Amino acid sequence: MGKIKVGVIGVGNCLAGLVQGIEYYRRNKKRTGLMHEKIGGYGVEDIDFASAFDVGKSKVGRTLSEAIYADPNYVDWVDSVSGCDVIVKESPILDGIGVYTVNQIDPIEQTKSVKEIEKEAIEEIENTETKILVNYLPVGSQKATEFWADVALKTNCALINCMPVFIASDEEWEKRFRKKRLPVIGDDIKSQIGATIVHRVLTKLCLDRGAEIERTYQINVGGNTDFLNMLERERLDSKKISKTEAVQSQLTKRLDDDNIYIGPSDFIPFLGNRKLAFIRVEGRMYADVPFNMELRLDVNDKANSGGTTIDAIRCAQLAFDRGLGGALIYPSAYLMKRPPKQMSDYEAREKLDEWIKG
Repeated sequence: MGKIKVGVIGVGNCLAGLVQGIEYYRRNKKRTGLMHEKIGGYGVEDIDFASAFDVGKSKVGRTLSEAIYADPNYVDWVDSVSGCDVIVKESPILDGIGVYTVNQIDPIEQTKSVKEIEKEAIEEIENTETKILVNYLPVGSQKATEFWADVALKTNCALINCMPVFIASDEEWEKRFRKKRLPVIGDDIKSQIGATIVHRVLTKLCLDRGAEIERTYQINVGGNTDFLNMLERERLDSKKISKTEAVQSQLTKRLDDDNIYIGPSDFIPFLGNRKLAFIRVEGRMYADVPFNMELRLDVNDKANSGGTTIDAIRCAQLAFDRGLGGALIYPSAYLMKRPPKQMSDYEAREKLDEWIKG
């Protein structure tokens, strides 16, 4: 069937987790932790990282196998990775670096124009025969994400938009991908066992059991550059919309804005790649009797991302094989927080599995 040629935008902790996870499965026969061992005949070992782009001095110009271990990345699940000899190329900075992360990332000094960088990026993608671009840019990278969405269209690549900039769920962007028969999966990756998916399931459980939810919150803290970046509240508008709507979509009656809070809260350096989520749900049950529940979730944030992206990549390739373009409704609904069409996770999983089987 051939390899799945993937290009990555942003060689941060999420990408490091994805690459090292694939290496782990190559070395071990166990398939624990995969939602789908095979998708359209493709296993995790069929993914080939053909191109990579970043802005950090510690990463640009190095092989991808070196760059995923470079500061400020924390992920070190395996001592080395194979098949990642591609050189990390320069990406335009645009709005991709926040004020709180600039010192950690230490960006290269860009002497080329955006047009020059775009030309070189297109040449790299075409020369390496990259067919799927995975967007792992930081939250708040609106202009940078749109730059790469445009590059995907110009190079006939599928796009997996792991960030909360609305591409697959935006009518105009989706139309452009559909017109060129290019798959797009998005927006904003839904963690494998993360705060949003757990919050959605709890919400649906309450409603299915006849209860009424009156108010709820989800507070998240972590210690990697993702959480440091999100201290800049101006970068959080789309992230809060994405996470909040992911939960609101499970309710039969929307909560007023004053009764729902979902979003990143703070940066705690010593947590590293650990993410702590605190979820509370308040409501009323039989005979209008009140109830409340609280949950504390402690997870590795980057394993959560990799466990979902690994399926998104293979779904995008399967869509290519079938000649499908535009937003992939069922992969997006199951794997992303802000898909073009929201549905319950149970329904989305059923529809996705039917779609995979054809």
